[in-house]
Amino acid sequence: MNYRHAYHAGNFADCMKHALLVSLLSSFLRKPSPFVVLDTHAGVGRYDLEGTEAEKTQEWRSGIGLLEQEGPESPLAPWLDLVKKAGLPHRYPGSPMLASFMLRPQDQLICCEKHPEDKRVLYGLFTRTPNVFVHERDGYEALRALLPPKDAKRGLVLIDPPFEQTDEFKRLVEAVQTIRTRFPTGVIAIWYPIKHRTPVRTFLTALQDAGVRDMLTAELLMAPPTDPDRLNGSGLLVIKPPFGFAAQAEAQLARLKTVLGAHDYSVTQISPE
Repeated sequence: MNYRHAYHAGNFADCMKHALLVSLLSSFLRKPSPFVVLDTHAGVGRYDLEGTEAEKTQEWRSGIGLLEQEGPESPLAPWLDLVKKAGLPHRYPGSPMLASFMLRPQDQLICCEKHPEDKRVLYGLFTRTPNVFVHERDGYEALRALLPPKDAKRGLVLIDPPFEQTDEFKRLVEAVQTIRTRFPTGVIAIWYPIKHRTPVRTFLTALQDAGVRDMLTAELLMAPPTDPDRLNGSGLLVIKPPFGFAAQAEAQLARLKTVLGAHDYSVTQISPE
């Protein structure tokens, strides 16, 4: 399967993932020391909500399309301000563009995209942004090649795979072990789909068995996770979550549940530090 995120940009899963991502990155801004963001599956960086792909599925209308009128008091406001900066209602930013908006001169964003056409689009987006670097390479392979960062001791590794492969969860467990070995001080964030509970439960158990601690999951369910043939929700696993992130995630997911009409949400500490 040749996954193209343009069909799904701005849907409920994007809204959840990106609101939480902005909260994670905000935590790095509390200190002046530099940080690095490694985005292993970057995509094209920004998506046209009036393009053929987005118009075909209309998924954004039940996601970001319902959130445009949120006010400055909303827990989603810091993320939505960046979405509007990217060109909403016509365009929707992916994780690379959101992260780039939050960089200071001393910080860096490293993007990996293995599809040549998507990499060219992504590269063009950042030609005038000196602290953003775009690589045409497999995101999992990049973990060994690009970690630890050369110029920072702090950072976030974002892994947002398309789940094209049946062994994606297994590859994620191996990726976490690699990151912990090469960049033990880094925060790890992994997006995952929720169709039914068994694959996610097996994934989290495998991480615990591997000795991974200090894990938190934030999940938004649009329907009960009982149908393995449909996307019922999505989650973000955060390893070494920053102080205060759990409370921020709770407030953001509660608001998303209300506005998007979701079935349920949860923020769960999986394994204590």
